[in-house]
Amino acid sequence: MKPILEVTGLKKDLGNFRLDDVGFSLIEGCITGFIGVNGAGKTTTIKLILGLMLKDAGEIQFFGKDVQKNEREFKNRIGVVLDEGYFYDELTMLEMKSIVAPSYSNWDNALFNRHMERFGLPLNQKIGTLSKGMRMKYAIALAISHQADLLIMDEPTSGLDPQVRLELMDILLDYVKDGKSVFLSSHITSDLDKVADALILIDNGRIVFSEEKDILLDRHGFVKGDPNELNEATRKLFLTLHETEYGFSGVTNDKAAVRQQMKHALIERPTIEDIMLGYIRR
Repeated sequence: MKPILEVTGLKKDLGNFRLDDVGFSLIEGCITGFIGVNGAGKTTTIKLILGLMLKDAGEIQFFGKDVQKNEREFKNRIGVVLDEGYFYDELTMLEMKSIVAPSYSNWDNALFNRHMERFGLPLNQKIGTLSKGMRMKYAIALAISHQADLLIMDEPTSGLDPQVRLELMDILLDYVKDGKSVFLSSHITSDLDKVADALILIDNGRIVFSEEKDILLDRHGFVKGDPNELNEATRKLFLTLHETEYGFSGVTNDKAAVRQQMKHALIERPTIEDIMLGYIRR
């Protein structure tokens, strides 16, 4: 698998917040989850990648080409879905499509119509009458109907009910079957538990880790046990640790060492949220 997008040394000083030396790669044919608490730097990073904000330093390459020097080609080969959904509410979905489609040289009207039919979206319905879930499906239909190689999404499932979120995750899984890629920023980590191939954690403007999801989950563990097994050495095995007189629980990034040094501890498979909060609270 080869990288589709490579970010190196990305910096941006906003006064009260600074993105500092951010670097990561997105792999072709994968869904990469971009996680972190609100205010960690997810949206700022995406805006810098899209050119909606000027970077102070760093390089962004798409299929080995500098994005800034090849902006037209880059934007013609990506789809973008933002939480706000910048549409004219008084227009129908067909009328809005007529505004968006000419921006792309590879627009496929037949593909767009198939997406609309699959998502149950009537072309002549006004955008202002759509539910948030329908608006998000419409945004995805617009974003992937020009043969986009990379779909960039910023908090697309925020405020949606679980059923709609599940439908959107199924849409993304179908999308990447053809070798396409997704960069999905979200603080709803349960969605990424279902679909992500890789995870990037950003905290306070810095990348904490960038790794395959399964490797990350296999290495970490959610541990429970008797407080008598805790001492100066074993406490160092945990990213976070909660102790009471009746027991302890915590997240470790070294399950092998926990098994060796804490014979009676119970080790469970962690969630992405367990791991994320473990590093942020460390």
